[in-house]
Amino acid sequence: MKRTAMAAALAATAFASAGFTPAGAAAEEPRQGGTITVALNADIRSSDPGIDRDANTDTVMHHITETLVAYRNDLSIGPALSESWTISNDGRTYTFTLREGATFHNGEPVTSAEVKWSWERRFDPALAWPCVPYFDGSAGLEVVAVETPDPRTVVFRLAEPNALFLAQLANIQCNIAVIHPDSLNSDGSWDRPVGTGPFMLKEWRKGQFVLLERFDDYVPLDEPKSGYAGARIAYADQVRFLIVPDTSVAEAALYAGEIDLLPGLSAQRMAEAEKNGATIKTVSGLAWTAILVQTEDPLLSDVRLRRAIAHALDIGQIAAVRTNSLVEANPSAVPQNSAFFGESFLAWPEYDPAKAQALLAEAGYTGEPIRIQTNTRYEGMYQNAIIMQAMLASVGINAQLEVLDWATQLDNYLTGKFQIQSFGYSARLDPSLLYGILIGDKSEDPSVQWEDPEALDLLAQSTQTTDTAERERIFEALHARMAEQIPIYGLYYEPVIDATGPKLKSYEAWPGDKARLWGVWKAE
Repeated sequence: MKRTAMAAALAATAFASAGFTPAGAAAEEPRQGGTITVALNADIRSSDPGIDRDANTDTVMHHITETLVAYRNDLSIGPALSESWTISNDGRTYTFTLREGATFHNGEPVTSAEVKWSWERRFDPALAWPCVPYFDGSAGLEVVAVETPDPRTVVFRLAEPNALFLAQLANIQCNIAVIHPDSLNSDGSWDRPVGTGPFMLKEWRKGQFVLLERFDDYVPLDEPKSGYAGARIAYADQVRFLIVPDTSVAEAALYAGEIDLLPGLSAQRMAEAEKNGATIKTVSGLAWTAILVQTEDPLLSDVRLRRAIAHALDIGQIAAVRTNSLVEANPSAVPQNSAFFGESFLAWPEYDPAKAQALLAEAGYTGEPIRIQTNTRYEGMYQNAIIMQAMLASVGINAQLEVLDWATQLDNYLTGKFQIQSFGYSARLDPSLLYGILIGDKSEDPSVQWEDPEALDLLAQSTQTTDTAERERIFEALHARMAEQIPIYGLYYEPVIDATGPKLKSYEAWPGDKARLWGVWKAE
């Protein structure tokens, strides 16, 4: 699909998502009751929000818990558990007013004391919260104090102004949820999330399903729902996240009416799904599909070999094949739908097998095996690995697939135990957030892909200014260095493609690429 056609399609989707209905069509009244069943391709990792997580865990936990602020559909920051906030003139003090009438699932009122307790708990070294570096000064942003002047007011004080503070508070993956101390057992160990969201955790039968129940005492904001912000009104009595690892089984269940929502449908399956009565919801996404490379590996530490691989990969072809030409290739950490994006972010070593072979010879490569780790849980990761293997083989690289279960591959990513991985980063809604998990010190965090002091300095600069033009300049400089050093191979940004059954009403896809079952109902 050409860029103009894609833009038209996305505009039409955005038009529908904004709540417009075609002329002559009557909007349906929400219906309360029933159970909405959602397919998950694997179980959640934990019920402790933001601590031991993956994309599925985030999806489920954000129905149970809330952060102070959240992203809207347009990627701006809106209210969630806090109804408003002010920023001091020096940019160092943020004062939040908690949502009036907010209560925990145990019936206790939400106060600033629980906000402070939830925040401080996350910094317990025993929890190993992966987002600690985003707030302790390691990446520039440092929260030096959290104060509770009255029950509905909480104050965060920063060491220095930082343009990303609100964005980090809204960070979907960090999920800085406010929970009640009753979430813990008497010995301090984790029990279950006692949150503030529109749904409560009723049952988690591991490997089978996670069942949520509507929280009838939830008091929503006045602002309309948008992204994770605004009013989260639950209409369904229950939401059942059903674990269905096999994609074909999940599709058959959707067509048979056994599930109501299948998130993450493959682009190649859209036509078949529509033929079987499903409705497709799609929007341009922010989840970055990439190939990771271990730059400390004896072979891959040579930038000539990494550049040879870059010349061997036709990322345009990979994007077209994998997304049915819905999106174009993008090697950068700045997506096409970002306000900062420009053509300079597409600059990358061009597909050129002859150059690849010349660099291999220059680097002294003699056929040593290079293993590509992948998994079958995520179809895109697996297929990208197969395509990559074929492209590398065509220039003389002995690429071998290492197919792992997803949990093992994720653990290897976190510990840096791989040569190459076919991978994907869930949506980060500001480029600094994505660069922030790419750049760092491998000795401190083995999951980072790029060790470069100048890149780290540029990343810090990107968080210290709110000037759009200046931030764009910084991101351009970061991408230019990435194209030179090649610590990772960016492929494309996944389009968000969700398929719904005929009874699910008012469901919307959004760039955050997370199913949201509030504001949604099920017809009889």
